[in-house]
Amino acid sequence: MRKRILFLTPLLIAAACSDPDPAATAGAGDDWASYFGDPGGTHYSRLSQITRENISELREAWRYETPDAGRVQTTPLVIDGTMYVVSPLQKVIALDAATGKQKWIFDSGVGVAAAVRGLTWWSDGKESRLFSAVASYIYAIDPASGTAIAGFGDNGRIDLRENLRGAAEDNSFHATSPAVIYKDLLITGGRVPEITPAPPGDQRAYDVHTGELRWTFHTVPMAGEPGAETWPEGARETQGGANAWSGAVVDTERGIVFIATGSPADDFYGANRLGDNLYSDCVIALDANTGKKLWHFQAVRHDLWDADFAAPPVLLTVQRDGKRVAAVAASNKAGLTYLFDRVSGEPLFPIVETEVPASTVPGEVASRTQPIPTLPAPVTKLTLTRDEVTNRTPEMRAWAQADYDTFLGTQAPFTPLSVDTTTLVAPGWRGGVEYGGITADADKGIIYMNVNNWVSLGTLVDAAAYRQSGEGERTYREQCMGCHGAELQGIPPAFPSLVDVGKRLSAEEIVAVIQQGRGRMPGFPLLNAATATNIVSFLTSGADSVAPGRNMRDRGASTKYIFTGYRTWFDPEGFPAWEMPWATLNAIDMNTGEYLWTVPFGDYEALAEQGLTDTGAENHGGSVLTASGVLFAGGTENDLKFRAYDSANGELLWDVVLPGYDRATPAVYAVNGKQYVVIAANPGRNAAADAGATYVAFALP
Repeated sequence: MRKRILFLTPLLIAAACSDPDPAATAGAGDDWASYFGDPGGTHYSRLSQITRENISELREAWRYETPDAGRVQTTPLVIDGTMYVVSPLQKVIALDAATGKQKWIFDSGVGVAAAVRGLTWWSDGKESRLFSAVASYIYAIDPASGTAIAGFGDNGRIDLRENLRGAAEDNSFHATSPAVIYKDLLITGGRVPEITPAPPGDQRAYDVHTGELRWTFHTVPMAGEPGAETWPEGARETQGGANAWSGAVVDTERGIVFIATGSPADDFYGANRLGDNLYSDCVIALDANTGKKLWHFQAVRHDLWDADFAAPPVLLTVQRDGKRVAAVAASNKAGLTYLFDRVSGEPLFPIVETEVPASTVPGEVASRTQPIPTLPAPVTKLTLTRDEVTNRTPEMRAWAQADYDTFLGTQAPFTPLSVDTTTLVAPGWRGGVEYGGITADADKGIIYMNVNNWVSLGTLVDAAAYRQSGEGERTYREQCMGCHGAELQGIPPAFPSLVDVGKRLSAEEIVAVIQQGRGRMPGFPLLNAATATNIVSFLTSGADSVAPGRNMRDRGASTKYIFTGYRTWFDPEGFPAWEMPWATLNAIDMNTGEYLWTVPFGDYEALAEQGLTDTGAENHGGSVLTASGVLFAGGTENDLKFRAYDSANGELLWDVVLPGYDRATPAVYAVNGKQYVVIAANPGRNAAADAGATYVAFALP
């Protein structure tokens, strides 16, 4: 394998001599007024009442169950003693932050169950506004009364489907992560479908007063724009994605907004989009006033693995040659962590162009090399040897080694998927740092990351195999199978099973979910009524019409190979088939790129009952660091626990069982001198159908 060094030494820039500690990395005080604590996304609280010494006394202070059923991923905002949260049906609720008592509910009436990770607060000292995403809209809400502000956009809301490509009703665009504020601008990205055709993942800024669109950065460049040459002619008419779905951060001192984008559509097949596909899988610095690109770095070229930056960047300051350098860090699903000078975009650790395997798929051309940083070391495995399969039991180890021998991709990272043969992808598409993001002690230059050490399996098949099927089955195979599987089984709770879906939802409800989206599923508005009806027939009875119809702009005729579905490599007993730990919590000194400590993060309840602990378990939420050195970590999904660690060494200081599993990042705040930490908990897999999400706050007695 030939390697070429891009940057032989850490690079410094003139900005290193400017203000090294901008307000953007100052952390949160009594209020938690930004999604991740401050504009720089540090997840840091300056509060110190809860310490390593007294945390054993931490008790539940109150809990609030949402009025509608379902799940949330929301980190609350807290301003002046009022907490703002979101319900599973995207209602915005104001609570007394000290007691959990409800103050008001804002219900847009849209009533769509979709993922919302937080809210956005704006104030100029005279007026305040709360912004919330509901389906494809962003609403401006008066935080005093809980009513929409009529002068914003169209009677209180803007439609994110507009000003993208074609008619608004043909687009699907949801702001799952909250917008960020710079001066009087509301800056947002969003989630789009990951299957062609898909709208582009444009980053846009709106006027906080009027909702007027102020600027747009095209993440899929338009003709004549820099980066357009990395797409084939005509591809930009149907290709999309490259969206900053996880949110953004802002250096308010310098007026720079940083985003990190995801993969282009289709996630695993790129013969229709040959080229590097800028600005997918990039860290991008934009002028916050104008949206003009200042610099970018592409971490994965021509992505064929869904290797998104699943979390926004984070701002911090590091030491280089005795000087303090304003930096930005980002980590992706591929398990790689990058550090850049915030102004110039120069990498602060060497990056190596590494040759990777070619694609065996007819017509596909994978990038010959991918950029891999030398420091820090990957947070997850990039390959898997035969000896690194599970050793949980001798029987499962023997099974895993036999299964392993059938896979491609075990020996080299970035091995593209193949047709009809399973490829192992490590880390998989639920691996690395997820949307909970990176926590930073910005002043010391230390970051903390909870990570999925995950292995996925993937296969492509010739789409022609399904084109003789009925329209409903054909459309399911081409549009839905990637998430819900060839046998409709899904991967609950992320991708729900559709087995017997007709017993749980009416035909009208199924059509509504298909066209509008739900949870992490985007909507498919381009499916016409006849096609949607046939999908429902296929899902509920296995039969549907063979009559031709409009099938997502005839995607099936132009996409030769399709992905058979997201699969995790589980053993026959339902546990990961590779060695433990399956998830870790890590502290990395970004001054040196060296790990300070790594500990397993999470447990499987069923294995813990058998005495097998510290296995690590899948997690998506994030952590919060306090000035007293307590690291609160949420997001584990198999043991219902909320934990606190000593940030100095990773020692577990405290844990508590929640009323459900947490897929969110906590918030830390104070009311009347008393410090609290709050986390959202979701009903478990076996909860009642009408169970709601619960927000639980903890404090010292």
